[in-house]
Formats: sequence, structure tokens, C-alpha cells
Amino acid sequence: MLRINNIKVPLSVALKDLPQYLKKELAYDGAWLSFKIIKQAIDARRKSDVHYVYGFDIGVKDEERFLTRYKNLQISKVDLSDVYALPKCNIALRPVIVGSGPAGMLAGIALAEAGLKPIILERGRKVPERQKDVQAFWQGGALNPESNVQFGEGGAGTFSDGKLMSGIKKDKYTAKVLQELVSAGAPEDILYLAKPHVGTDILAKVVQNIRYKIEDLGGEYRFEHKLEDIISQNQKIVAIKVRNEQGQLYELATNHLILAIGHSARDTFEMLYRIGLVIEPKPFAVGARIEHKQSLINASQYGKFASSLGAADYKMAYHAPNGRSAFTFCMCPGGEVIAAASEKNRVVTNGMSEHARNKENANAALLVGVTPQDFGGTHPLQGMYWQRELEEKAFVAGGRNYHAPAQLVGDFLKNKDSNHLGDVKPSYTPGVTLCNLASVLSPYILETMRMAILDMDNKLHGFATPDAVLTGVESRSSSPIRIFRDETLQSSIKGLYPCGEGAGYAGGIMSAAVDGLKCAEKLVEMLA
Repeated sequence: MLRINNIKVPLSVALKDLPQYLKKELAYDGAWLSFKIIKQAIDARRKSDVHYVYGFDIGVKDEERFLTRYKNLQISKVDLSDVYALPKCNIALRPVIVGSGPAGMLAGIALAEAGLKPIILERGRKVPERQKDVQAFWQGGALNPESNVQFGEGGAGTFSDGKLMSGIKKDKYTAKVLQELVSAGAPEDILYLAKPHVGTDILAKVVQNIRYKIEDLGGEYRFEHKLEDIISQNQKIVAIKVRNEQGQLYELATNHLILAIGHSARDTFEMLYRIGLVIEPKPFAVGARIEHKQSLINASQYGKFASSLGAADYKMAYHAPNGRSAFTFCMCPGGEVIAAASEKNRVVTNGMSEHARNKENANAALLVGVTPQDFGGTHPLQGMYWQRELEEKAFVAGGRNYHAPAQLVGDFLKNKDSNHLGDVKPSYTPGVTLCNLASVLSPYILETMRMAILDMDNKLHGFATPDAVLTGVESRSSSPIRIFRDETLQSSIKGLYPCGEGAGYAGGIMSAAVDGLKCAEKLVEMLA
């Protein structure tokens, strides 16, 4: 098998015609023994020449001759032996996974395939019940602190765009994640798209199918079961205390715990600090969601080709003279801004798209990096407490009813109150309260965001359009803490594996899922 990269292809060429197109471009008259698309990207750097860039895995009869003939192209041999797989093994006490987000789910698949029959504890509810709770909250009902955008089957990713890009390298771990998602019902194009996404509507089905697979392999899910305490002897885990859906506390014996709790399990963070886990504050980022008409983003990114392509996205960064950095994060084409609070009397925003990405607006987080020096204290959980302060200010500015504070970009740049909307209608429900975000965010964050908006407008024309809307506050871009773990991925309590985004080792669906696989791998290695 040979891999050939960076093949330029016109937008008019259909997927089914790619094998013949490549033959024609190479003037190759042999037969493809196999042909597989491994990458499809859109090159829109020149608006007069927007095109696809493909990568292919191809099988040919004489590889050496092919390599010699096309030595000027980017061609390499494919290593087909590097596949993620754990050996079958036995254990006296079943391993426990806390959290059913991407890290917990993929760790669950890996341990179940190894024959270890993991128990997965999820403080929230199954997807169908969780969706009802979330929709009720978005329509003005009460917030359920245990079943919301952050907590429940699939984790925070269930209510997102389902983006699968990450800064980590593509390898056997990323391949395993993508294959499991496709097997569970995700579109097959995530296997080759340069910017793959699943969409919240499909993700809701995928996470349930992953549960069915784990259960078929002997694993067990316990919903509405919350980790309350960890019991150790001689710095080794021996059991955990769990509170069930009836509020009853029980003890579950285990010597192996994968802690995949997500970035919003603040009460669990406090428990982990109390029992003596080594925790340190880490940098993260805060800001607001910026919302434009999707048609504006399409025209700016694709020019005259906008009608030929789907909803356009963007990703930008800015380094300010004040030493701060701002960047766009979790961009949701054709999506909506959502209420993502998990604690009462606090407002949190996030973004979400369905697979079709066909809603009127585009949105992204516009964030400014912050460090422990900004948090106003030295406690390991100070970043978490600082997040809460921002979310409480947003709750007050929004009217104390979970409406979010919002400001038009034109007014934001002038530091003046907003009192009416323009062409962009905010998608956040239950609603927004127009105000000045200066009542929520610190001056240095506001200053950096203003400079960033103007700079980014030079890269994406229309980004600073006055009618665009900023909705706050986006405070949970990543975990505010990192839990120490050694080279075996265990914490200061042996047998406990801090994992994924909540533990400070991932940022997004793909990297969290990969970390889950790696923790499962290390756990199995310790059993050998």
C-alpha cells in the first residue's frame, strides 16, 4: 500500500470519479489494486482558485517501479501493522471508569475488548432523559445540576459540533477513535475529512451505540451514580464510595479507577483535593461567543465558490502588544450558542451544530488566555473559583434568570451599552439581555478581545461587522486544573488514572478519547 498526498482536485470532481481522475493526472495506465481516500481538504487561500486537496492510499502491482516513476510526488509506504489492540487479561476486581465522555467511553471500549468488564459510573442521565432535561432548561425551565450540557451520557461533547480535529498526531490511537465512532453510526467521511465533525444530532445516537457495545462485551453502565470518595491504603486504591439515584451511599471495591470526570466536575475536584491528590492550577482561556450570519462567513472564506461548498469555518489567533493572546475556539458553522451551565445561578455559554450545519448563524468562542497569576490566589483550585466568579457576574448581568449578557460587536469596540439588535439574531436560549460586557469580563480581557476582533477582520472580512453579537460568558474552554500523574499515567494514589480533559491532559473530543485509550493501555500493562 502506498500513500500519495497533496493531489489538487477541482471542486467539480465527484468522489466516485476520483480513481479515474488520479489515473488521468498521473498518466498512469495500470490498475488500482485498491483505492482509498485518506484526506480531503479545501484550499481556499486564493479566492479565485478554491479547490480540494486529497490524499489517497493506493495499491499497485509494482510498488518500487511506481515510486521511481513518480519520485517527485509525495508518496510513502503505509505501515499496516500499527494497530491499537490490547491483550486479553483477567483481574480480581473489575476496573471502574468515572465519566462517560469521550475519554471514559474509549477507555471503556478498550477495557471491555480486553475482557475486563469495566463498570462505568455516570453522574448524569442517559441521552433520551438528558435531552429532555436540557431542552426544558433552554425553554426557561429549571436547571438540573446533575443532568445538563456538562453532565450525562457522552459528556459535554454530546451537545457540541462534534469536531474531531486536534493538535495531536494521527496514529493508531486516533485511527481507533475514528473507527469506533464510525462503527457506532458516525458518518464514514470522518475517516478522511481534514476537518471532520459528527454533529450533535448524530452524536446522541453514537454515544448510545457505544454503550451497547460495551455492555455486549460484559461492561456495565450505572447512570445517576456519582463518585463521592476514594478509599486508599498505603497510597493504593482499594475502593470508592458512590451515591446512587436514590441518594444512598454504597462502597464499590476496585484496585483500578480511570478518572474521566470532565472539566466541570467541580465538586469532584474539591473531593480529590481533600483526599490529597497532587493538583496544580493550569492556564485556560475565557471570553464570549461571537455570532455572525453564516452567509457572511461563507462569502468571506469561499468567495464566488460559496454556493458550491458547505458551511465555511474559520480558526484565527492574535498576539497583542500587551503580551496577551486571543484566539477563536470551537467554531460552529451553521450552529447555535447554547446555555451550558451546570451550577445554579451561573451562566455559561458554548456552541453546538447539527451534522447538516444549516442554521442561519455561525458562532465561535473568542477567548483570551489566562494564567494562574490572573486568578487572585494560590490555592490549587483558584482557577475554578475564578471561573465561578465570572459565571456569577454573567448571571447577574443577564437578569438572574439564565438569560445571557450580550453586546453588539460595534458597541463592544466602542465600550458602550447595547440596547437594540441588528441583522444578527442571537441563537442563545432562553434569551439574551443586551448590556455592556464590561460588567462581566476584566479590562485586560476586553482590551485583548477588541484588538483581536479588529486584527481578525483583516483575515476574515466582516468579522468586525457592527451587528455581530457577543454572548457571554465562555469560561470552560478547558479544565482549570491538572492532576499529577507519572509515566505510568497513575496519580499519587496508585491504581488511579487521571484522564482526559478534566484531569488537564486533553482539549476536545479527539484528544480526550485518545487519552482514554492510553490510560486503558497503561492499566492493562500494569496487569501483565
